[in-house]
Amino acid sequence: MRAAQLQPDQFRSYPPEARRLATNHIDLLRRLPTIFAATLLREVIDYDWRFPAERGEVDRQLSYLASLPPDQFTRLFAKFAQIRMDTKLEEMDWAKEPIIFSERLTAYLWSTHQIDAFRAAATEYMSRLGSITKDPPPPMPRLTIAVIGKDVQQSPFPLFRKLRPHGVLFNQVQPESGLQTLVETVAARAAAHPLSYGHWYIDGSAPLPASELVSVVAYDLLQPVRTALLHQMQQVVHSGNGGPESMETKLAHLTPEELGMRGEMAKGILNRFQINLLTQGSGTQIFSTTFVQWAAREALRRAQPVTLLARFTPRQRQRPMNELLEPKPAGVELDPEGSLLDADMGAYYIWIDQQRLSGSAESLFIAWFEGHDKAIAIGPDLPRGTESNQPANMKQLLQWIT
Repeated sequence: MRAAQLQPDQFRSYPPEARRLATNHIDLLRRLPTIFAATLLREVIDYDWRFPAERGEVDRQLSYLASLPPDQFTRLFAKFAQIRMDTKLEEMDWAKEPIIFSERLTAYLWSTHQIDAFRAAATEYMSRLGSITKDPPPPMPRLTIAVIGKDVQQSPFPLFRKLRPHGVLFNQVQPESGLQTLVETVAARAAAHPLSYGHWYIDGSAPLPASELVSVVAYDLLQPVRTALLHQMQQVVHSGNGGPESMETKLAHLTPEELGMRGEMAKGILNRFQINLLTQGSGTQIFSTTFVQWAAREALRRAQPVTLLARFTPRQRQRPMNELLEPKPAGVELDPEGSLLDADMGAYYIWIDQQRLSGSAESLFIAWFEGHDKAIAIGPDLPRGTESNQPANMKQLLQWIT
């Protein structure tokens, strides 16, 4: 089936909002090269489970394409139209199953040596789209906070080396009630500017009590889900057909309900996000530091929050992979010092991810060595590559930089 042959009935299995969106834009979809129409429907089919920022991106993309004059439309998709399609792929009901189609398409493009052409076409398209459909500026300056080093008595290496050139290193931070102050700051910003999925608290263990206006994701709270997921992974491994492709396909189609999660509307969207963290991230199922870094990255990329607090905690020590994948491992040993190394680099990556969002010039960033006197702050009014020895508690530090 070619894109020009699309019919509304092919969207009947889509969730309600996705079905409405696809049906309303069916004339546009029919004009697209088949390979691109299927790729676009992969985004549309998950519309009901996307964050407001993601929905806005899809809406702006569709509006932009619908507004293009015929000649510009043809030029924009010329490279996609030149890619050869396999007859078996075209005969699939790719509109009903765009995710499965995408998996098979990728394998086909590799086997026919067309993957580079597809990537070039996609890169050119995204560059063009990015220059036309800009993300709106945030309603307030973003504040992102990374907390590292729980249970570490003393760092064996200088912290924040990657971040120091960009901000002020504070050497006299009073650590008492520091974490509680940060959680309260997130809650206060959420109360002052209530935004759907606009304020996040991500914790590598059990979170402190947080406001209902804050989206909370925590590694310990997901233990039953992680255990169920590891059971699923073990089944694939022991089936005798447990290659990487089988595992990827299995994980890609797992739903929150299959892993014991329940919830509608807002909770359902957050559940889907957490399942994606555990099924699409490498190591997020077994290492808390990896989980926190990936969760922060995905929250910033997808939800584009104005406030995010990410707290790294000790992960388990490295062991043979077959032991790490055990659903109920015995005698897990934590590695605070090794986790500090992970988290120090993770804080740097989180800052980079924040810088990719709109309003980055006004954004604020803090990384703090939990329970200690070291913190780094980055912001538009803070001098770069400097240090401060002025004593301050966490509340005062926040007041100075904001």
